[in-house]
Amino acid sequence: MASIRRLKTSFAAGELADELLGRPDLRAYENGARRLRNVFILPTGGVRRRPGLRHITVLPGPGRLAAFEFNTEQTYLLAFLDRLLIVFRGETELARLATPWAQAQLPQLAWTQSADTMLIAHPDEPPQRLTRGPGETFSLAPWRFVALPFFRFGDEEVTLAASGTAGTVTLTASAPTFVPEHAGAEFRIGKKRVRIAGVSSPTVATATVLETLAGTAATKDWDEAAFSPARGWPATLCFHQDRLVIGGSRDLPNRLWLSRTGDLFNFDLGTGLDDEAIEFALVSDQVNAIRAVFSGRHLQVFTSGAEWMVSGDPLTPGNIQLNRQTRIGSPVDRLVPPVDVDGATIFVSRSGRSVHEFAFADVEQAYQSSDLAVVARHLVDRPVSMAYDQVGRLLHIVMAEGWLATLTLYRAEQVTAWTRQETDGAFRSVAEVEGAVYFIVERDGTQRLERLDPTLSVDAGVRRVTAAAATALTGLDHLEGRRVEVVADGAPRGEAVVVGGAVPLDPPARDAQAGLGFAHLIEPLPPELASQFGARSGPVRLVSVTFRLLETAALSVDLGAGLRPVPFRRLGTALLDRGPQPFTGDRTLRAIGWRRDASRPLWRIEGDAPLPLTLLSVTTEIRVND
Repeated sequence: MASIRRLKTSFAAGELADELLGRPDLRAYENGARRLRNVFILPTGGVRRRPGLRHITVLPGPGRLAAFEFNTEQTYLLAFLDRLLIVFRGETELARLATPWAQAQLPQLAWTQSADTMLIAHPDEPPQRLTRGPGETFSLAPWRFVALPFFRFGDEEVTLAASGTAGTVTLTASAPTFVPEHAGAEFRIGKKRVRIAGVSSPTVATATVLETLAGTAATKDWDEAAFSPARGWPATLCFHQDRLVIGGSRDLPNRLWLSRTGDLFNFDLGTGLDDEAIEFALVSDQVNAIRAVFSGRHLQVFTSGAEWMVSGDPLTPGNIQLNRQTRIGSPVDRLVPPVDVDGATIFVSRSGRSVHEFAFADVEQAYQSSDLAVVARHLVDRPVSMAYDQVGRLLHIVMAEGWLATLTLYRAEQVTAWTRQETDGAFRSVAEVEGAVYFIVERDGTQRLERLDPTLSVDAGVRRVTAAAATALTGLDHLEGRRVEVVADGAPRGEAVVVGGAVPLDPPARDAQAGLGFAHLIEPLPPELASQFGARSGPVRLVSVTFRLLETAALSVDLGAGLRPVPFRRLGTALLDRGPQPFTGDRTLRAIGWRRDASRPLWRIEGDAPLPLTLLSVTTEIRVND
């Protein structure tokens, strides 16, 4: 009979897909787990029960979240809803602004920010400019272009003639050209601008001359504004090298526009001087509808079919270079803005089943795209929102079905660990603002704004700390009629029903919280059975397991005979109205009985106690027949 002792010091590979159950030879198998639910992986490799979610407010409807950071001390959270924008500072609502974007348009919304201004775009609506003013006031207004970009749509053989050279003129096209949506749009005839006043027919329109025309003869030398109600508006945008970069529009999805240096709304190409605007199309053998532009080491362009690098130091009309790097592609039915993590750009793939790291390799002098979810494919399914918490090194990704996948990413320590977060409801959007992570969560048919709070151990929770002991916890109107978990002075008090927005506290407590409970799960991979006599498939006996814990107040373990709580103190020393003291150290449990199925995990940690749990390492001793 062979005895095998295994020390698991890290969960740095996170939860692994079932397809890897037969690959104990992989390093990820050694540091992975079969199930990790409602826990975060620490950058050092340990596992911690996730914090609870603090309730902030009930929103008028579904929406998307975005961060607005004016400076390190003045940061704001934006909630885009159905034709409405709500601005929060912390948990305080500052402003409500009317917007042109309907709820159905929110998934395609793009934004970029510099100082006190955020630029917001959607391909079907005129782009808007959100500005922070004195006294934390906010205003929303359409862009004012200094010079629009122009493009020749349609047949190059079509001619355009004007009835005069100034004032109000009639434009006549040789083939159908005008649509009613052209009203208000600008055209150029011989590089001179006119504004369409009205459309009489597909070939006739009236216009106001903005720059005196050279003549009235029919000419092929004409074009129209690239952005207008007739041709659509910018799809995505960013700032790069003091230029505003626009990536694609509704009718020109594969085109890039870079504004004049230092003049963000001037897209006049001029004569090609170094500081003048730049415009070009992404042309290749692959579909290249631009889905995101990102300012990193280079200007990065993410399209529906590939990823591109735009280089030039600095970017000028004469030295700009465009090179395709990888062929992954980004989603077309929604925009999930890429995020920067330690100099690499994280983006979601078009397939919706992977998350990639777009990083520059100095040796190849090119970008490489590695799949971060290759060992945890089951946790990624149609991401809709993504945010990075730099403090905890946690990348939170909301999936279309409502769960949250959390990736602990610490490249220096080779930590790439996925876990899955679930709640009584569905996650819908996420944003990070100055270290605080906010969510829109759908509960009971309503949309709630909540944030991760390390002082809470329940979801949709409310916490009150009072100088004198209180007999009830109020402020729970959003959970009226629901059965909630109550924690008072650090001790779980069980469940209570919310009546009149409150739950009773008996005995009274100074520090109380209540909210929806959630359960955590830590389940290892099946053991690798190898001895001096070779590999074994069973039977196997678990002799003992030692858990190294940090500041842990509750632990329930299944060693094959069902879940059982692990006591941390001797009987008779605990008080019912006082919270358990957190335990740090080793806890050894012994097991009995043989198992014929070696594919089953030897132990399992599971529980819903609203108390802290941190698991640092696990040592197991097992025996197998020779």
